[in-house]
Amino acid sequence: MIALLLILVPVTGGLITLSIKNENSVKGFSLLVAIVTLILALVGVFSNNATLLNYDASWMPDLGSRISFGLDGMSKMLALLTAVSLPIIITATYKNTYANAGKFYSLMFLCQAGMLGVFLSMDALLFYFFWELALIPAYFLCSIWGGEKRIQVTFKFFVYTFVGSLLMLVSILFIYFKTPDHSFALQSFYHAKLTATQSQWMFWLFFIALAIKMPIFPFHTWQPDTYEQAPTAVTMLLSGVMVKMGVFAVIRWLLPIFPDASQSSSSFIITLSVIGMLYASLIAIKQDDIKRLIAYSSIAHMGLMCAALFANQQVGIQGVLIQMFNHGINIIGLWIVADAIEKQLGTRKFSELGGLAQKAPTLAILFAVMCLANVALPLTNAFVGEFLMFNGLFRYNPIMAGIAGISIILAAVYTLNMIQKIFYGNTVAITENARDSSFNVNAALVILVIVVIVLGIYPQPMINLTQSNANLFITKIP
Repeated sequence: MIALLLILVPVTGGLITLSIKNENSVKGFSLLVAIVTLILALVGVFSNNATLLNYDASWMPDLGSRISFGLDGMSKMLALLTAVSLPIIITATYKNTYANAGKFYSLMFLCQAGMLGVFLSMDALLFYFFWELALIPAYFLCSIWGGEKRIQVTFKFFVYTFVGSLLMLVSILFIYFKTPDHSFALQSFYHAKLTATQSQWMFWLFFIALAIKMPIFPFHTWQPDTYEQAPTAVTMLLSGVMVKMGVFAVIRWLLPIFPDASQSSSSFIITLSVIGMLYASLIAIKQDDIKRLIAYSSIAHMGLMCAALFANQQVGIQGVLIQMFNHGINIIGLWIVADAIEKQLGTRKFSELGGLAQKAPTLAILFAVMCLANVALPLTNAFVGEFLMFNGLFRYNPIMAGIAGISIILAAVYTLNMIQKIFYGNTVAITENARDSSFNVNAALVILVIVVIVLGIYPQPMINLTQSNANLFITKIP
């Protein structure tokens, strides 16, 4: 029942916001709905009652599809990330104004419901329904409230995601007809009878859709432009949570359904992922825009997750499960600072900033902590997951792990360079009259910093939560 409520609460809340005309009332009500969703997610995380956590009901019996939701270790973690993200985003951007705020927050809730549906679905057709449901509001959020180039950028985003979704649908339908009982149930898909050739073809159709979503090289070109042009609140949701849909689907669906094809294609995919890590990191070093640097940094991190998954090592998969949550927390923190700087100073360019720490010391300290987490410094939350992922990659191929490890150095270069150019040195004309960050921004960042430090010092709860899933999916791959 908790799984069902996690979807119904944001959907209901989103519908109600459409009828609220006052912008402050919309924001207050939206924050309340987001907090209620978070409370439900926390109840789900700490509960082991299967009756409470799962939901199953008839939907389309003639097609063998049911409304089936479940909360296991991986679903709990990603449901928690999705539920944590929205109240943090609303709090951090509380002073931002939007034309027709009711519609804006309604679409945000619909997007959240879609992502939760993806993480909770135990039925392939239901999974695909929510996959599309999450994309549709994201498209309208970017195209209506985005920047000057939003139309062409959103069109590119739509084309990429539409093509990927179409390929995924073809693969799902083909597998459906190969299941023993013509069912869309997750377990039926795990036991689908595919020949080696069929498995290879369906694997690549499914994988391309997920590679676009993550994204990994060379399917990444939609991402930097979309992140740059989308409203920052939407960018936080896209980079903090939505890209995890692709990683999640690799673990939940792709690897268990196509074990042989996954194994035979692993070297090629890992090579692409490592190329993407280095490529994105090098481009990030050359950026003069905070948003674009964070976008390329995200591509590099997602590349490592993809490489660790296809290395087919239990320790690496567990690292990915942990890192999905931690990366979401860290990237949202970076976007909050980027938004605070842009809203106050009207620029995101490093070349136009400097000395901001003298005027905004609190923001500088909080941003530094988030940046150190972004480079996986020990005692920050990202260290554990990244260590486990590199461990798994090293067990697969030490040389490939060594090449991928160069990205750690590059990440330190572009991250520390960003801190130095924005916050240190002498103030310039734009930053001379700057002031420290507002209470709502500080409140959101402090919460994230606490999560970063606590999970960095004591990551055992995350390890326990993901242990069963790491064991489950590694045993399904020969």
